[in-house]
Amino acid sequence: MGSGDRRVAVALVSGGIDSPVAVSRMLNSGWDIYPMHCSQEPITGREAEEKTLATLSKLAQSNSKNSGEIIGDLIVIPVGETLAMFTEPESHRDYFVHMKRLFNILGSIVADEVGASHLLTGENLGQVSSQTLGNLGAVEEASSRPILRPLLGMDKQEIIDEARVIGTYSFSEGPEMCDALGPKHPTTVANLSRLETSEQALGGLKSLAENCYSQRRFEPLL
Repeated sequence: MGSGDRRVAVALVSGGIDSPVAVSRMLNSGWDIYPMHCSQEPITGREAEEKTLATLSKLAQSNSKNSGEIIGDLIVIPVGETLAMFTEPESHRDYFVHMKRLFNILGSIVADEVGASHLLTGENLGQVSSQTLGNLGAVEEASSRPILRPLLGMDKQEIIDEARVIGTYSFSEGPEMCDALGPKHPTTVANLSRLETSEQALGGLKSLAENCYSQRRFEPLL
């Protein structure tokens, strides 16, 4: 492809198993990837960020010359204190949907900065509460970019098997901490009006995202 034909996405990469597999698939399809990680420190420790750096470094080192590439450092954006604002009774049931909406706005801000046309996630239909059909639409509505979801219809075991093949599973395995502040009975069918009302009460999701983004830092791959 010529430089004008570059396909560029911002990848929302967690410390879990799924998102590195999604990145690997899109790299193999010729996409260039700017990686982004939403850190929930100080609510959680730094383990998720360390796992993210390890998996991306593995992918960057094993990437073939004919595929896309991981560009630049990992963009780390602190979101822990902002997410804690969604633990009040009126918004807590929607916590995971608010979280993913925040991530999508942050990804869109990064996309504006780097000239990416898409976001990329490791979302898989129905694996967790924010990824039900009833919630994915509300999550996607917060993004200004189309979202690539190459794992959407895959079985979890298929994803694990692929993670083992590409060499990221050993870095990713272990408990994920994204649910540290989550409710026991999360929403599975989002009410967009209710979501927006809760977000506006806190100053608006775009404003919250911009505050998080102003605190971003860059971590080199290992």
